Amino acid sequence: MKILITGIHGFVGTNLVAALKPNHTIYGLDIIAPTKSGVVKTFSWNELELLPSIDAVIHLAGKAHDTKNQAEAQVYFDINTGLTKKVYDWFLQSEARKFIFFSSVKAAADKVEGAFLTEDVVPLPKGPYGESKIAAEKYLLSCTPFLKQNEVDGIRKFTYILRPCMIHGPGNKGNLNLLYKLVSKGIPWPLGAFDNRRSFCSVDNLSFVVENLIEKEIESGIYQVGDDESLSTNELITLIADTLDRPERIWKFNKSCIELAAKIGTVIHFPLNTQRLQKLTENYVVSNQKIKKALGIDKMPVRATEGLQKTIAGFSA
Repeated sequence: MKILITGIHGFVGTNLVAALKPNHTIYGLDIIAPTKSGVVKTFSWNELELLPSIDAVIHLAGKAHDTKNQAEAQVYFDINTGLTKKVYDWFLQSEARKFIFFSSVKAAADKVEGAFLTEDVVPLPKGPYGESKIAAEKYLLSCTPFLKQNEVDGIRKFTYILRPCMIHGPGNKGNLNLLYKLVSKGIPWPLGAFDNRRSFCSVDNLSFVVENLIEKEIESGIYQVGDDESLSTNELITLIADTLDRPERIWKFNKSCIELAAKIGTVIHFPLNTQRLQKLTENYVVSNQKIKKALGIDKMPVRATEGLQKTIAGFSA
């Protein structure tokens, strides 16, 4: 099949190219210069109409969540909502049959109420990142081909909105890399008093889901994507230490003292700030039952610990 990937140069995009290229012809759409000759032919945004006939579109391009809160709100809506509308409108007029939009669990909920998050939750995003993603979702949901899966010019269309949780894999940056640096340098983990669980999403499991959506006739819909198992931050610290063959150093300081230190860190721009503390200690467990049922599988191909060990090993490569 001929597949178009927008935002192809990003972390997820490069991993999807590696997973899909052996069996499919891949084209890219990005603001960055085209990839090297012989890898993937990449078009710029103003060359959208020059694309060849495409079978499936994977829309990754977007403005990522800014943990430093320096990006203006309108930037998120211009990119995450505006570009999505532009690409989806093109898709509806094209011969492509599959459209996969990468949203986020943050479009559904900034915090998880209850044991775990499901697709049935009434979306209540917090901040321009989640709000811009849910606005894009609503636009897709408002289109007739999504609601009724009817034919457009004789072509049956399928639309998938994916809400992955924290994606990880070799080459990924972010809080996992921060934890890795702490453990690798022998710095004690001071947040052991926080008892939490959260879901992760191996990029290998994500690629598996995308490939199945492309190749199979799966019902259009909203699907959360994540690993089968959730881990606490303390368990993650232990996993990093075991992978590096280092002793684990987990300190259980008073929670109130840590929260005060994080507030100070927000003011003086210290690595531990309020927002990062929340991300590292919050409960955020995501159900992946709907996508597994749709694909007809009992479990994801990569276990959470296996995928995380691969990610951790990639930090030192």
